[in-house]
Amino acid sequence: MKYLKYILGIIAFLVIGFFLLGVFKSELSYDCEVTVDKPLAESWAVSQDDTKLASWLEGFQKSEHVSGTPGTVGAVSDIYFINDGQEMSIRETIKAIVPNESISMLFTSDFMDMDYKLTMKSEDGKTKISSNTTCRGNGAVSKSFIALMGSSIKSQEETNLASLKKVIEENSKDYSTAGY
Repeated sequence: MKYLKYILGIIAFLVIGFFLLGVFKSELSYDCEVTVDKPLAESWAVSQDDTKLASWLEGFQKSEHVSGTPGTVGAVSDIYFINDGQEMSIRETIKAIVPNESISMLFTSDFMDMDYKLTMKSEDGKTKISSNTTCRGNGAVSKSFIALMGSSIKSQEETNLASLKKVIEENSKDYSTAGY
């Protein structure tokens, strides 16, 4: 009986600690960047090409337009991913867009909300691509999980940007008349 009390005490301590983690670290912010050996206009066009999303966003399945004019401020789409064998959807809302410079989006799901900004800048004929992300859990459990999963969430963004770099550098499509 004495050991049962100790075990229950340890479990209670861990559960309380888990929830306190989400209270004290309720959001996660991080920045990532890559440099691509292609000009800015082409890099931007490839990143905005819906037909190439599956090539650089891990698990991407499809995008379904919900409202607004696609590719403009206020446009809303549902984005579908496969994650660990499960389909999940995230609602994307474009908050701001400056062609060949930046796009800001809000991604919402039951688990979390994510403010995301992708910025591109020309540097010596190459393109520096930067992302800035802030994630907030949508409940006590998700806030705690985000606090614990911070490094893996950032690692996923680093993987996505490395994949985007590869897709851009291997691109052979001419976007000069595509209007991106």
